[in-house]
Amino acid sequence: MKSSDLREKFLSYFEKRGHARVKSSSLVPLNDPTLFFTNAGMVQFKDVFLGAEKRDFCRATTSQKCMRVSGKHNDLENVGHTPRHHTFFEMLGNFSFGDYFKEGAVEFAWEFLKGEIGLSKDRMYVTVFENDDEAENLWLKHVPKDRIFRLGEKDNFWAMGDTGPCGPCSEILWDFEGGPVKKEDLDSDRFMEIWNLVFMQYNRDGSGKMSPLAKPSIDTGMGLERLAAVIQGKRSNWETDLFSPIISKIEHVTKRKRGVSKDDDVALRVIADHIRGSAFLIADGVTPSNEGRGYVLRRIMRRAIRYGKKLGQDEPFFSKIAHVVVDEMGGAYPELVQHQHFIEKVISAEEERFYQTLDKGLEILKENFVSLKKNRSGLLPGDVVFRLYDTYGFPKDLTEIISAEEGFKIDSEGFERLMEGQRERARASWKGTGEEKVASIYKDLVSAGTKTGFLGYDEESAEGKIIAIFKKDKRVTEASHGDTVEVVVDRTPFYGESGGQVGDIGLAVKDGVEIEIKDTKRPLPELIVHHGIVRKGSVREGDALTLAIDSDRRQDIRCNHTATHLLHKALREVLGEHVKQAGSSVGPDRFRFDFSHFQAMTPEETAQVERLANEAVRRNYKVTTFELSYDEAVAKGALAFFGEKYSERVRMIDVEGFSRELCGGTHVKATGEIGLLKIISESSVAAGVRRIEAVTGSGAQRYVEGLERERADVARIVKAQPSELMEKVKRLAEQISKLEKELKQVKSAGAGAGKDLAADPKVIEGVSVIASNASAPDRETLGQWAESCRDKLGSGVVVLGSVIDDKVAIVAVVSRDLTAKVHAGKLVQALSQAVGGKGGGRPDFAQGGGTDLEIFNKFDEIALKCVKDVITKIQNV
Repeated sequence: MKSSDLREKFLSYFEKRGHARVKSSSLVPLNDPTLFFTNAGMVQFKDVFLGAEKRDFCRATTSQKCMRVSGKHNDLENVGHTPRHHTFFEMLGNFSFGDYFKEGAVEFAWEFLKGEIGLSKDRMYVTVFENDDEAENLWLKHVPKDRIFRLGEKDNFWAMGDTGPCGPCSEILWDFEGGPVKKEDLDSDRFMEIWNLVFMQYNRDGSGKMSPLAKPSIDTGMGLERLAAVIQGKRSNWETDLFSPIISKIEHVTKRKRGVSKDDDVALRVIADHIRGSAFLIADGVTPSNEGRGYVLRRIMRRAIRYGKKLGQDEPFFSKIAHVVVDEMGGAYPELVQHQHFIEKVISAEEERFYQTLDKGLEILKENFVSLKKNRSGLLPGDVVFRLYDTYGFPKDLTEIISAEEGFKIDSEGFERLMEGQRERARASWKGTGEEKVASIYKDLVSAGTKTGFLGYDEESAEGKIIAIFKKDKRVTEASHGDTVEVVVDRTPFYGESGGQVGDIGLAVKDGVEIEIKDTKRPLPELIVHHGIVRKGSVREGDALTLAIDSDRRQDIRCNHTATHLLHKALREVLGEHVKQAGSSVGPDRFRFDFSHFQAMTPEETAQVERLANEAVRRNYKVTTFELSYDEAVAKGALAFFGEKYSERVRMIDVEGFSRELCGGTHVKATGEIGLLKIISESSVAAGVRRIEAVTGSGAQRYVEGLERERADVARIVKAQPSELMEKVKRLAEQISKLEKELKQVKSAGAGAGKDLAADPKVIEGVSVIASNASAPDRETLGQWAESCRDKLGSGVVVLGSVIDDKVAIVAVVSRDLTAKVHAGKLVQALSQAVGGKGGGRPDFAQGGGTDLEIFNKFDEIALKCVKDVITKIQNV
């Protein structure tokens, strides 16, 4: 059975048994600051298990894409060396939210494995928690007692965290060999865990006390890679059809074959694993960087590239393999197909960047290894590890692997000390999707059934009843004049900040009461929170309010939000289909739009994008909103975005005949309302991500008016009419250039303020020497005078000094025939120290200086003595 058939068989099996088939969530978790990546099937249901989120179903099944790069079972360095370690993997799961419990979970699991896909019952063993009699009794209906083992909390008890839902679990193991089994055999390669059933039945409090949950739940996880190995009769996941086509492609590209060399086999497996992880991470919006998730992606990509180097790949190869991942898995994960071009571009750009520094980094390592062997040291210094990371893009663990291969360890502590500055910056900039923790006060509201109905798509004012009032994160029943509050009502026209669009402001009033709403947030999909100040009267829970948004501000936001859709379409038309939205910020004054692209836009491209977008504005296209299923919307060509969490029903914004996007924001009714779109800047945000800032409508009008004022001011300053400004500026630029040339000539002709410095050279041991205080206007002129003196001498040494900007400046030049005797850099170094400074340079030209102006009064004498000492020393030698 193919892995794709196995995946479908699992999902269909549970779908037929009342489970909602739920699409895999992104590898980037939303609203969970505790996780870098989605690492289990239950992650997208975490708030459902906690009671903070409601779904339309109480049973679900998924095939969840997961990423693990650390921990007991997925240490990165083990990938490729063992049969079952991977960074990216798929987890099949079935879930019950207060519906069936242990009996149902056991029955479903056994029926699927034995009945549905035909695994031998004689090869399956079960573990249960040591105190879980109920689970053992349920398994005894299917499995003999001698194939059930009780294990302790370390192996068979699961917890979401230090506090919260937890419970015993039961694992189903596959025996590859058959025959008698002892308990200690379970940890050997003879056995492999294929399915873990978690029985969430307790809630653990801060003291460690466990209380039964009102609605016990089920969370199960089964690795598709492992199940495929069993069903396809393989001992190693690498031999399954999930990896075999990828490895075959790598063999073709690298001209290396499996089974010839152990080292080559490891390299082939590492590259196969890492191309899967890279493709899926990029498809979910992660791009290589030196911090956060982007750094994890960079680590695995560069690790794969380095293994390619071991297979003889001296030029980019990694991006040539990506299409196989798309070909094999695009049917189950359409985002791979949708973003294929982008995936290949990101990989190619990162690969080229690393190849530029890879050889140099390896050379530095080789030099250090030679030195360490000479000194009989086994530790690579931390500053070398840091330099390789900071300058040449070598992740620490890559340096560690290469060092270990040569018999060395790395100074991790020294590296970490040097990394602290980068870490501080990374922590300071840790923002974006998945990183903002939702306050527990809001989760408690939602778990109690509280919801806010949003009326703002159609209404700008509405009546709403107060459900909850918060002051300083504490729920209160009443708030009075002057209080800063957060107010939740049952229905509102106020848009809560989400999807890049800022929240509304406005007023909430009733007789004798006024609350100024200064911001609106949406901490959870079901909840809108109004942040404001009570300006008049007092309010209580249960009061009815009239809520009215700032309509003019909302209209400006509408114009900017619809403009992001026009801009997105125009960018894809001009730059290519690889362009995808990577983030946005839509406010009333302007908007920011981040998108995937690998180089700065040219002025011509920017102008063309702006023209296309404004053409759509002038055509006054009708803007229509449709509510439909996610699959229907995508089938109609709607674009979905990185980092967004979509429900089964979505809003599709259709700009008639121009663009279609999934979007929950507010929009104009026709593009003509936008008036004008003006791009004001284009810049880089991160590797492969560009940013455009733009204005529309009244904001664009203000921007153009500002440009006109500046133009008029400049025209007044240069004494020209605005229409003649360009010609006047050109003439002024020409005049300035001419004057600068003349000034340069005057400076050069000055020859030391009228003194011919080369007229009276001293001769020391047969060497002509000029050592003099010259009144030069700047360092450049001082250098020119020194070179001019040298040229007049033909052969000799020239040392000139001058006071420039209240500091001593020194220049020394030596004719090439004398550099073996006199080193200009060493001369300047000695003289600079004499005047309280430092300097140096080449044997024939050097610069320096200091701050001691008193000593400089004797410069001629000091400089001459310094030169004499050097020449005399050489002659004596």
